[in-house]
Amino acid sequence: MKRSDLEHILRAASAITKQMRFLVVGSQAIVGTVPEPTGALGMSMEADLCPIDDPSVTDLIDGAIGESSPFHETFGYYAQGVGVETAVLPNGWAQRVNRVLDPVSQAEGLCIDPADLAASKLVAWREKDRPFIEALLGQRIIDLQTLRARVRDLAADRLARYGLDHDQLLARLNRLSNR
Repeated sequence: MKRSDLEHILRAASAITKQMRFLVVGSQAIVGTVPEPTGALGMSMEADLCPIDDPSVTDLIDGAIGESSPFHETFGYYAQGVGVETAVLPNGWAQRVNRVLDPVSQAEGLCIDPADLAASKLVAWREKDRPFIEALLGQRIIDLQTLRARVRDLAADRLARYGLDHDQLLARLNRLSNR
């Protein structure tokens, strides 16, 4: 996915939900920083959107432009409506978002900062998250020191819900950075 694809998704999500502001929490939040990501950074065809001013309309996104929808089949990418609690994010994340504005509709995507995104992916720790984090580090989009600081800024009570703590996440990061 590239920035123009995300702009299209924002335009469609805005038309469907009558909302103008969306938080972009998944891996495609990277297009807020890297307009045309390559390799592991650009592989996802899904943008995770949370309507900021009315999260109750997320089902409209899934139904109209979600996975296996005519939108998805036509364009090859889609949106998934999610809640802001979907991602475990470091304290202060809201002050670090990167803005993507659709030039047609003026719908706004607030994309999670790459280091905050990487910290969240260390929590999720799915198979697809590891190469994504490695690419962020390898392409020098984020640095190890900043990512370690963001891991330490994750709320301990949120981590505890997943049976995790800061030391476990830092150990995951060390394993990745030593490969």
